[in-house]
Amino acid sequence: MVRPPWFLLVPLALLLTGCATRPVAPDTPKPLRGEALDRRVVELMAAANVPGLAIAIIEDGKVVYLHAYGERDTAQHLPLQTDTVMYAASITKMAFSYAVMGLVDEHRLDLDASIASDLPKPLPAYEKYADLAGDDRWKALTPAILLSHRSGFANFRFWQPGKDYDPNGKLAFYFDPGARYAYSGEGINLLQFVIENGKGIDVDTLMRERLFTPFGMTRTGMTWRDDFAGNVAIGYDEHGKALGHKHRESVRAAGSMDTTPHDYAQLLAAMVRGDGLSPSTYRTWLTPRVSIHSLQQFPTIGSPDTTANDSIRLGYGLGMGRYQSDRGPVFFKSGHDDGTNNLAVCQMDSRTCVLLMSNSSNGEGIFAYLLEATIGETCFPWYWENDIPFDHPEFSGEAGRTTPPGTCVMPRPSM
Repeated sequence: MVRPPWFLLVPLALLLTGCATRPVAPDTPKPLRGEALDRRVVELMAAANVPGLAIAIIEDGKVVYLHAYGERDTAQHLPLQTDTVMYAASITKMAFSYAVMGLVDEHRLDLDASIASDLPKPLPAYEKYADLAGDDRWKALTPAILLSHRSGFANFRFWQPGKDYDPNGKLAFYFDPGARYAYSGEGINLLQFVIENGKGIDVDTLMRERLFTPFGMTRTGMTWRDDFAGNVAIGYDEHGKALGHKHRESVRAAGSMDTTPHDYAQLLAAMVRGDGLSPSTYRTWLTPRVSIHSLQQFPTIGSPDTTANDSIRLGYGLGMGRYQSDRGPVFFKSGHDDGTNNLAVCQMDSRTCVLLMSNSSNGEGIFAYLLEATIGETCFPWYWENDIPFDHPEFSGEAGRTTPPGTCVMPRPSM
């Protein structure tokens, strides 16, 4: 058994409260670089059974570090590389929202107008949304409400609150649109539907013209491309079982994108710089629209409320999470699916970001430690995100709900 290096045995942080106003502790470990960072990453991957991981670090809006570790295919021992195609999952949503803001800049989309003003027919007249017939609350939906996860829908109609997966689940409102936050891929896909059917704008083309081409994302697509096949990551579950890589054939703004660590790092750097948008529209994109009081992000509807994240002002903007750290405002977005865990975090004032992409359901178990290692203390709401450290199962499931950590509390590595 490999003996962990000294830097895995020291506390990653002290028990902290009031992160948004508290000075940075003088003994906070500094971010790692070079061989020290490589050692930390490799040790964490081995301990948590993460086969492949890529990291990009952005400083002052420029990509200064881009590295891939481990394997994209463990059966063939093929290395994960920075140009390996990986499933983006829900970090697709943040990319989609940024592209949509270009339409806002050109006055082609009004964020606060009812979607009824854009659609040629009432929403329930479309077969996909016929479940909403008789419920006029759909008219209260706006692009801003949909992008900030205030639609009132469940995450997806086939995952209704408190019920098992139902492929025949009906679309329904669980609260009035705009009333509060509840994560909903269904709402993001509805905005895609409105843009395509009401505005006549193909979202695949929109993403390519607004993001992929101008930011050099040559190995990124909203659907599978045959030229991806030569260098693609296989996804792995919690036990290391290979899940393959799905060839998605339809564009879904909520999460169909394939991309590479290199490509998404270029996009993230452009986002933290505000490239492609006017200053006023960029500020609008980042402005929090709703405060978040749920104990965790999932379940989407039904998670208990808490004040634990009030001190960091946890909220949601247009397509990304927002909070306040000691180093100023932060925006972030994660992406989770079977065999895929991704996370992007950006400190806005310094334009410092980190991108973490893994081909494993275990990746999120080391994300909190990797954030500390790459950009230092961030006060990232890892418990709300359910990025439970792999060596602290006491925070998982119902155990964590009975004794959740306080704001900015970072567990110590048990290795």
